[in-house]
Amino acid sequence: MEKLIITCALTGAETTKLDNPNLPVTPDEIAQSAWEARQAGASIVHLHARLEDGTPTQDQLVYKAIIEKIRASGNDVIVQVSTGGAVGMSADERVQPVTLQPEMATLTTGSVNFGADVFLNPPQDIEHFAKLMKSYGVLPELEIFDAGMIRNALVLIKKGLVSEHAPFDLVMGVPGGIPGTPRDLLFLVESLPKEARWSVAGIGRAQLPLAAMAILLGGNVRVGLEDNVFYQKGVLAESNAQLVARVVRLAGELGREIATPQEAREMLGLKPIS
Repeated sequence: MEKLIITCALTGAETTKLDNPNLPVTPDEIAQSAWEARQAGASIVHLHARLEDGTPTQDQLVYKAIIEKIRASGNDVIVQVSTGGAVGMSADERVQPVTLQPEMATLTTGSVNFGADVFLNPPQDIEHFAKLMKSYGVLPELEIFDAGMIRNALVLIKKGLVSEHAPFDLVMGVPGGIPGTPRDLLFLVESLPKEARWSVAGIGRAQLPLAAMAILLGGNVRVGLEDNVFYQKGVLAESNAQLVARVVRLAGELGREIATPQEAREMLGLKPIS
């Protein structure tokens, strides 16, 4: 099997310090958490930004400050920005960070119920995001919250808007999306193109069992406080790095080596950073 790529979703848009006081929110906190996650074994960090009061924002200047602080620390981790933002944001608002030309950005390929809300992604917005990423040289990660989104992603590839080598991220366990069960993971993986590279992001208690399955199946893993604030039932995670380190230990027991950021870049077709 290929080496394991671990993505760490550091902050998210919905989680707050009331959910877990260890959640990084400010640019300094996020950059420090990114450093710790990299040291623990993550090769990609998935970024959301917040204003000083903790409100989610897609302001490119806030993202710019976070990315600059990550790089100033000497961190060579792959930076992946969110274009999901928070539920209710406009498409123009959500896509702002792409103009910073990060290495990667998420691209959700359909709409989905999201708890009590709806995460809207009309076809014209999806294509607009894909075209903008292509024009700025940003690698999309195709975020899949339900099975029909795989078909939508394949349409983008067929139209030439997204590279056929773009990785998929299977986000499972969101209330309203596909459940985070082993059966559903197998169903999604079998629905992907044969040579597709994929990772799984299990939400809440689905995070650990789906991570273990991905390691065994040859997929990759996303963990982090965006997706799960607990280390085990009733015990809050101390940090993003703690969640990454557990996957590294598990992968070691199961015989999967961990990809460094530079190795992950080669696997994903990204240019090396100086």
